[in-house]
Amino acid sequence: MQFRTLGNSGEDISVVGLGTWAIGGGDWQFGWGDQDEQAAIDTIIKAVDVGVNWIDTAAVYGLGSSESILGKALQQIPANDRPLIATKCGRTNLGKDGIGKCLKRDSIVAECESSLQRLQVESIDLYQLHWPEPNEDIEEGWQTLVELKQQGKVKHIGVSNHSVEQMQRLQKIHPITSLQPPYSMIAADIEEEILPFCAKHNIGVICYSPMGKGLLTGTFTADRVAGLSENDHRSRDPRFQSPQLEINLEFVSNLQSVAENLGWTVAELSIAWTLRRPEVTAAIVGARRPDQIAQTVVAGSRTLSQPDIESISVALQQRTVALAALGNVVKPRV
Repeated sequence: MQFRTLGNSGEDISVVGLGTWAIGGGDWQFGWGDQDEQAAIDTIIKAVDVGVNWIDTAAVYGLGSSESILGKALQQIPANDRPLIATKCGRTNLGKDGIGKCLKRDSIVAECESSLQRLQVESIDLYQLHWPEPNEDIEEGWQTLVELKQQGKVKHIGVSNHSVEQMQRLQKIHPITSLQPPYSMIAADIEEEILPFCAKHNIGVICYSPMGKGLLTGTFTADRVAGLSENDHRSRDPRFQSPQLEINLEFVSNLQSVAENLGWTVAELSIAWTLRRPEVTAAIVGARRPDQIAQTVVAGSRTLSQPDIESISVALQQRTVALAALGNVVKPRV
């Protein structure tokens, strides 16, 4: 496993971290379908066993269930072996009305206290603004995180899904330790402005969905997509629907050839592709079973050669041309 320093934190983290979005289950708007709790706990413990030293979660994942499961798992891991914990705030449970967007001070303070209780920890290692919404409140939200850091409730503070302009506004208040953006072969928008900005300001980048929510694992077929349950949000994602689905599956087929030549899986290839950029500190890799993280964590020791990167670029260009032929392509929100 390779390790890189996360921004200005001084923390060396494994280049592969465990993501717990999916283990939050399917009983909320952006769920991934039903999840067995014991399997989730076993997955977290397995991640630590195979060298992962940080775990990402959020208060909204499963409306608190992801954090609660992680808290239970931490109690089964010896104190000296426990991973760093990164969680997020700014998304609230509105019950039947769905997910709220709030960055007001009182709301974030309450969220932090609830997260500490669910995680069963005294301090959160990395606390992040989940989304910059409402945009006019990001300064208030960020100032609240600064206060929580001063109080010792959190150790480091970062943001997720923020633009360069928004990070510039927050930098005037307090340095940003990290940014968490989506980044994968099929969602590479951050390469143009965001990655250079983060490198210039020593902001660590921990990307999420490096495997495109599973599309870039080589395990998806049209039949599997058709069988996704209604409480799996991917069933509503345009990348998993025709006509984008057929183009994406063809792209993954091309990746399979590159991966086979290397003796890797497509999942390893996809994760290693994000880590080829020096600005990227680490990739968040989701898993719902112990065998999944045991397989994908191997990507933490993989390095792509320039010829391999060029082969992937050819396949990416073919996908771009195919999508362009469709006209206006609908992009998913997360």
